[in-house]
Amino acid sequence: MANNIESAFNTAKPLEKSKKLSKNGVNSTYNKATGSPNYSAIAESMEFKVLKKKKNKFILPITIFFLLSYILLPILTSYTTILNNNAFGDIAWVWVYALALFVMTWVLCMIYVRRANDFDKEAQKIFDKEEAGDYE
Repeated sequence: MANNIESAFNTAKPLEKSKKLSKNGVNSTYNKATGSPNYSAIAESMEFKVLKKKKNKFILPITIFFLLSYILLPILTSYTTILNNNAFGDIAWVWVYALALFVMTWVLCMIYVRRANDFDKEAQKIFDKEEAGDYE
């Protein structure tokens, strides 16, 4: 019994990276055993850099708009009287602004989810391309 266990450990092979030949004749390293792509090659690819730029162009303005909108409410209520006036009936502008913040949050979340799905599809294309051996 002990010999069977020892022989099982002695025959175990370390995880090896397989070399794939891409369409243009360049070898790509893809670890089949763990299923991990060559992240350094992906990070250097033009597709990844374009995707990263597109994401940043989308996320930065949305984040700035979101934070400024939320930070503006306590500033306007603490240091000014602009929102104290009645919007309609007995409802002050501060309540309209606060309700608009909830609506804005839901709208921004829906927009983000739609765009994130598009970004995920583009990222999957990049991973598929790397798995096919198109990156060094």
